[in-house]
Amino acid sequence: MKNRNDLDFNEFEKILQDKLAHIQDNIEHLHSELDEGYNNDGSSDTKEISSLNSLNVKDNTLLHHQEIELKETIHALKKIQNKTFGICEKSDKDISIDRLKANPIARTKIK
Repeated sequence: MKNRNDLDFNEFEKILQDKLAHIQDNIEHLHSELDEGYNNDGSSDTKEISSLNSLNVKDNTLLHHQEIELKETIHALKKIQNKTFGICEKSDKDISIDRLKANPIARTKIK
């Protein structure tokens, strides 16, 4: 894979580091909510239990998406380190700067 030398890697690294911190905070918060929901089982109210179960499903779904985004962000940061950030993983062509600014974890270019 070729290297990309026309990008300000520091700018994108800062964007991705901020994104990483935000995702990690979200994951920590979701784990906390899930732990609280599982530990708060003293209720005998069927509606309340149903509501907690529904929230747990939603939190688990959000957690799953955040964990995927975490992996993608780490992947993008590794690509910055080896100067392959911004190169399409399918075509080996440059991903537009506008696309990278809109989605810094983009792996491929769009037509």
